[in-house]
Amino acid sequence: MARARGHVEKHFTSGNFVRDVVIGMSDGLTVPFALAAGLSGAVQNTRLIVVGGLAEIAAGSIAMGLGGYLAARGDAEHYDQEKEREEREIIEVPEEEMAEVGRVFQAYGITAEQSAPIVKALSERPEAWVDFMMRYELGLEAPDPSRALISAATIAGSYVAGGFIPLSPYIALSSATTGLIVSAIVTLAALGIFGFIKGRYTGTSPWRSSSQTMVIGGLAAGAAFVLAKLIA
Repeated sequence: MARARGHVEKHFTSGNFVRDVVIGMSDGLTVPFALAAGLSGAVQNTRLIVVGGLAEIAAGSIAMGLGGYLAARGDAEHYDQEKEREEREIIEVPEEEMAEVGRVFQAYGITAEQSAPIVKALSERPEAWVDFMMRYELGLEAPDPSRALISAATIAGSYVAGGFIPLSPYIALSSATTGLIVSAIVTLAALGIFGFIKGRYTGTSPWRSSSQTMVIGGLAAGAAFVLAKLIA
């Protein structure tokens, strides 16, 4: 008799990390690129462009990292508030909470008679009961206590990494015009690669994600360059 092969499921479980990288890297590639392109349309001093770009990367990474930290802290505080409410409700109105558990099962096609023993068993385990309500009634997962700091560091680091890509040609070259051309080529290539990888991880079409990312970055830089030319 042939031995049954073990079934191994592979799921992507680093959604928060990838989301933070996407947020930081996409802005890090686009904003400094647009700023450098805009400055190139107004001045021909590469040192000024580099200084302006570095200042923007520093300020942008701090702002983006702080935003990620506050967002993660807000999610954690919201979870704690909802959990306290559920813990209070299973004590004050247990019948209504049991009815809500039953309605969750009924939404999956399980009848009230079929779910009754499960509901009763769950009601005898307060911690599991609260966890069930948080997950399946409210759709909330318990946040990682270190999530806020990790999110801030990931977003800020990704922003810095992305920001140095469009700025590096200006650091290496003495001509602002040549720097702009090389920066545009390098950054658009990086945007394309980044968009492709993002599409692979998020489940969308990699080629469509790549083209969209390149178009958005190119339009932002082009608009900044034209505006600077008109003002200068």
